[in-house]
This record gives sequence, C-alpha cells and structure tokens, in this order.
Amino acid sequence: METLFYDVMESPLGKILIAVTGREHRLFLLHFPFKVAPETALGRCLGREFSFAMAPSKTATAQAKKQLRLYFSGKLRTFDLPLDLRGTPFQLRVWRELCRIPYGETVSYGELARRIGSPKASRAVGMANNKNRIGIVVPCHRVIGADGDLTGYAGGLQLKEMLLKHEGALRSSLPKTVDGERGAAEHGKQ
Repeated sequence: METLFYDVMESPLGKILIAVTGREHRLFLLHFPFKVAPETALGRCLGREFSFAMAPSKTATAQAKKQLRLYFSGKLRTFDLPLDLRGTPFQLRVWRELCRIPYGETVSYGELARRIGSPKASRAVGMANNKNRIGIVVPCHRVIGADGDLTGYAGGLQLKEMLLKHEGALRSSLPKTVDGERGAAEHGKQ
C-alpha cells in the first residue's frame, strides 16, 4: 500500500489539505475546504488504496505551501511543482491542457475539448475535471459553461467564483445558472 504524506495550511478558501507522494514528494492532492480530521478527509477523497501519514518534515509539503501562499497573495501566476497525475490517457490530456490555460483567463468545456482534439467530448471533459485531485494548481476552476455560466466545482460555485475573481477573470457577480438559481448548477467534484 502506498503512503501519502500530508499537511494542512490555512488559506482564503479555508483549510487546504496537501498530500504528496512518499519518496519523490510529488503533489498528489489538494483538498479544500475541509472540516474533518485530515485522515478522514483523505479517506473520503481517496478510499482505501493509500495509507496516510503526517509529513515527516515540513520539506515534503513546503514547496506546495510556499507557492500556494504566493498565489493567494497575488505574486504567483504559474505553479512550478512536481505533480503526480494519475488517470486515464484522456484525463491526463485534459489535465495537461488545463495547465495551459493562462492565469486570469477562462475557456468553455467545448473549447477545452477542441484543444485536446476531441471536439465532441465536452461532457467527458467535465467528467475529467471532476476527477482532478489537484485543483488550483491544475486549474479546473478556469473552465466555464459556453454561455459564461459558472458550473460544476467540487468546493462549490462560491469558491470557483472567488478563485476567478482573485485571478481577475471574473469581475461581476456570479451569473445565474441554467436553472436560474445562483450557485445551483454545481454537479460533482473537481
């Protein structure tokens, strides 16, 4: 069983749970916000295929914490962290393309599907976003509906709105969703 090391940091979004792989300390998970014990949150996110241990030293998660602090202070626009991305070949294509969306910009699910060479796969792109374990760093919050609506974010549409406003990609209030309710279009996890 593979062991993940974790640490917690405070952020404008609430507590962020950071998990890295054992030997290489590659970023494996950012989970936010969470209000339960870290091991409970990790178990809910990842199931039983991993074991979890508090990071044996602050160096394991230090780079991720430093870059996240710089991001939230407005001093970092592009993350440079070693990542451990695990998924299907399609998911990996989506996640790599997410990392190419510049800070402060958004694209639609359809545009993202076109960019990865699967123009009819906008729903599948949404499902790949749903499986992204490293939100913010792999910026699935920068993907919006074709009509500009904010849709589907694991932490809720308020967090998605906060991140986009922080980056300057969203200057107005949260648009109405498909069903006319503010924030009601959330569907699934990132």
